Amino acid sequence: MEVSRSGFYRYLKTADQKRVDKDFELISKVREIHKQKRGSYGLRRMSKKLRNQGYDVGRYRARSLMKKAKVSYKWRRKIRRTTDSKHSFPVAPNLLNREFTVKSSNTVWCCDITYFWTVEGWLYLAVVMDLYSRKIVGWALSTSLKKPLVKEALTMAYWKRKPDKGLIHHSDRGSQYASYDYQELLDTYGMVCSMSREGDCWDNAVVESFFRSLKTERATDVVYQTRDEARRDVFDYIEMFYNSNRLHSYLKYRTPNEFERNSNLVKAA
Repeated sequence: MEVSRSGFYRYLKTADQKRVDKDFELISKVREIHKQKRGSYGLRRMSKKLRNQGYDVGRYRARSLMKKAKVSYKWRRKIRRTTDSKHSFPVAPNLLNREFTVKSSNTVWCCDITYFWTVEGWLYLAVVMDLYSRKIVGWALSTSLKKPLVKEALTMAYWKRKPDKGLIHHSDRGSQYASYDYQELLDTYGMVCSMSREGDCWDNAVVESFFRSLKTERATDVVYQTRDEARRDVFDYIEMFYNSNRLHSYLKYRTPNEFERNSNLVKAA
């Protein structure tokens, strides 16, 4: 090869500069995604998000970039349970039996309750999840764990989706779900009640997983000064982030809204 010594070193310098510039661009993208998602993306989701933006970045490359960008994933913490199963109401059989894969929307809904601490006091969240798409289709917030909380969440879900009769409604054995008023509402909506076994959180693992994500990705490092501040943050997480923008590994790294849209297009074709 007829290449001068100075030309060879100039080539190495130029190639090195291009490589560094590429790293700077990707590091900037990683920091931008990390900020937008509030530290909720680990290696797989970061890699998928970068690939969606046109960058050929695998999981191990994403790890290197996150390390250079000095960002990390928020680790999940254990969550205290809020279930009161010591009551005299009738208990429904476990019809779901951990069959968490269903073939269409509005066939199985899973429900549960969690809580947030604020300086003003406790705030409780009840959710209704469509098991097919993992989308939160109904939710409600209250300062009380009493029946109106879960009834409001279910009512929102019903009027948003208007499912056919026969939908399986799965929850734990908490007194809110087992109460006569709530069971009457299920009958009105034509839903079939299913309940987890006593003290077995794995029977409702999908909603438990959602709560862990919510706490880890949004509320772990936050001290809410008011309940209204917590309400705004929960609304933003569910409607603006989780349903619309969060890539879900079970859905092959699509959002619940995107997964449902694609499913409807396939059915219409």
